[in-house]
Order: sequence, then structure tokens, then C-alpha cells
Amino acid sequence: MAAPTRPTDAALPTAPPTAPPRGGRWIDDWRPEDPQFWESTGTRVARRNLFFSVFSEHVGFSIWSLWSVLVLFLPEPVFGIDPAGKFLLTTLPTALGAFVRLPYTFAVARFGGRNWTIVSAALLLVPTIATAVVLEPGVDYSTLLVVSCLAGVGGGNFASSMANINAFYPDRLKGWALGLNAGGGNLGVPVIQLVGLLVLATAGAEHPRIILAVYVPLIVAAAVGAALVMDNLSTARNQPRAMREATREPHTWIMSFLYIGTFGSFIGFGFAFGQVLQVQFAADFTTPLSAAHLTWLGPLLGSLIRPLGGSLADRFGGARITFWNFVAMALGAGVVWTASQRGSLPLFVVGFVLLFVLSGLGNGSTYKMIPAIFRSQALQTVAAGGDPVAAERRAMRMSGALIGIAGAVGAFGGVLVNLAFRQSFMTTGTGDSAYLVFIAFYVVCVAVTWTVYLRPQARHGAV
Repeated sequence: MAAPTRPTDAALPTAPPTAPPRGGRWIDDWRPEDPQFWESTGTRVARRNLFFSVFSEHVGFSIWSLWSVLVLFLPEPVFGIDPAGKFLLTTLPTALGAFVRLPYTFAVARFGGRNWTIVSAALLLVPTIATAVVLEPGVDYSTLLVVSCLAGVGGGNFASSMANINAFYPDRLKGWALGLNAGGGNLGVPVIQLVGLLVLATAGAEHPRIILAVYVPLIVAAAVGAALVMDNLSTARNQPRAMREATREPHTWIMSFLYIGTFGSFIGFGFAFGQVLQVQFAADFTTPLSAAHLTWLGPLLGSLIRPLGGSLADRFGGARITFWNFVAMALGAGVVWTASQRGSLPLFVVGFVLLFVLSGLGNGSTYKMIPAIFRSQALQTVAAGGDPVAAERRAMRMSGALIGIAGAVGAFGGVLVNLAFRQSFMTTGTGDSAYLVFIAFYVVCVAVTWTVYLRPQARHGAV
């Protein structure tokens, strides 16, 4: 959307560096808004950290969505788990992943982006090895629930990675950088689904441990690579009261609500799509392999398009892209509902792939809105005679806090998606009720985006 006349970004000097914390590779002088510094030093360092941040987050997403693949290796006659039980196995890691996103966000400020990337990557070994130990016919269902829940630690990597990369890039490039970081991470969902498809097609459903064997060395590589190449930023250290301050900011809850509609849809559909196909179109998908052929396509396209959502938001404004994206998502959910009513598998797949693509696009545009909101507030503070250094510090602090909160709340949207499917199939035998709920929710998101960020009487700067 068009922005009102405002002071230039030069009016907001970066705060002077703080005293370096003890241990690790720390950068104390970081001025991404300074064009000369950015061209001579910033670009190279930021890209290096972005690359390894994407890799670590990618592996984290794969482990987080591990059970969306493993449930295809649990035939009911062998393991005795019905469809409702399988939906619960994918719901629990989604819930834990949402919960740990808040502490993961502030771990970056407390320990440093590089240091926490090492720890968070290494923690992925816990669910991977635990699953390899217990996953065999005859295992108790409650044991599977506990082990599946452990995979949720992979969901936390997203929040810490996004908070870290947000501090490395200047405001004009945040949409692109955050979109690329998140999109590369989101690719972990379709990649592990493709690995699962390959294992099903070659070794068969009796060998799920092969998937785990593939990911153990990748986890080690992510931790070692972060230790050798990444950096910590002293200027990214949040004040302890940042989260409490963010919870009093209305935009925190508005953006978290919108992120439920985008990321909650993406991760929820990613975890549930394979099971939905097998249950709703059982005649067409008689084996796990037949369903696995399609489950990866939507998450792949949704992940690849996320950086485009950030870039479009950089150019046209995050609120405008988000608004029209929710309009399209409501229409896409309508296509899925229509296909379900008619029993049309091709139309059903087209509608779901469309929803994946749109959710990925919206992920990029909503995350671009977060730093833009607080940057706009900082510029307004400076225009009113406020302290530019304090305004800049608050913008960075609040952006980091909101990224963590929105990421956590949005991930809980994935829990709601899986619960909606579980309840719908348990009561009606189809997902029709869930699809109607999705349509209604997207319509509400359209109204909220328009009312808060696009309506002429309620504009909030260049959002």
C-alpha cells in the first residue's frame, strides 16, 4: 500500500554496539542500515549466516514433520492404530513445536544466533535416535505418542532462525531474507516426504529406520557447520522485558492471528494431507505408496513460493499481498469442499495444492509486515521529536519478540487443523466440516487485514 510521507531511514541510526558477551564468535559492530557498511562487509557476512541458518532450519522442519511420513509406515493390521490415532501422532509434535518456539526465539538473544543454532541442531538427534530405537511392530501406542511428541523440538528451530536472520538484514531486504530463510526451512517438509516415498518404493513399508539413518548425518552437519561458519550479533540482544512489552502491543495478537491462517494452514495441511487422502479417497489410495506419490507436491510448491511472498511484500506492501492472499485461500478452500462433495480426486488435489501455494505466499507477506510495523512506528517517533536510537532499539526488540510469538501461535494453528480433520472424520467420515471451518476462518482474516492495515481511516504507515 502507498506509504505516507515519512523521514528517511537515515534518521534512524543503528544503536551503538553493546559490550561483547563472553565466549563464541561475536560481531559487535553491525550496521545493516548503513549503505557503505552493508556493501563492504554486511552482505557477505549476512549471506553466510543465512545459508547455514536455512540448512539448520531445513533439517529441523524435516524432523518436525517426521511423523507425517512415519504414519504411512504404520499399517493398521500390524500396529493396530486407526486413522484417529494416526492424526494424534501428527498433532502432538505440532503442539510441542509451537510451544518451544517462544523460548527458542529468546535463546538467540540470550546465547547468540550461532551458539543456539549449534544447540538446537544437536537436539534434533534426540527424537531421531529415540524413534529409531522404539519403532517396530508391537510397540506400545503410548510410547509412540511420547516419541512423536519429541519431534516437536524441530519446530522451534524456525523461530530462533527467523529472529536471528531478522537482525542481520536491513529493513529494505527483510522480506526477501526472511522469506528465503523460511522457505528453505519449509522445504524440509516435502523433502522428508520424498525421502519417505523413495524408501517406500524401494525398501518397503517394513523399513522406516532408513529415513532416520539418512537424517542423523545431516543433523550432525548442521551443528558442525553452524559452529564453524556462523556468527553471533551483540546488537541482537533483546532486553528481558521484550516479550512482556510485546504482549501489550495490539499488533502482536493481530499478526499472530493472521499467521495462524498462513503458516498454521501450511504446517497443518503438510502433516495431515497424506492421511486425508488415504481416508477420504480410500478406494484410490489402497497402499501408503500410492498416497505418498502426491503428499510432497503441495508442501514443495508452498515452500518454494514463500520467498516470492516476501519479495512481493517488499515491493507492494505486506498488508496488500496478505489481504488478497486470504481472499484466494478462501476460494481455494471452497474448491476443496466442492471436490469433496463431488468425490472428485483431481479437483481435490488441485484445490489442496492451491492452498499450499497460497499459504506459502502468505507466510512470506505476513512476516514482512512484522518489522515494517515497528519500523513505521520508529519513524513516527523520530518525526515527533523522539530519540532515534531508542526508537531503533525498540523496533528491533519488538520485531524479534513478535516474530517469536507469531511463530508460536501460528504453529498452534497447525494443531487446530489436525484436530479439525480428526473431529470431522470421526463424526461424519469426511473432511467436509473442516473445509467449511477453513473457509470461514480465511474470510475473517480478510476482514481483519482490511480493517487494521488497509482501511484508509486506519492505516499504520508502510505496512
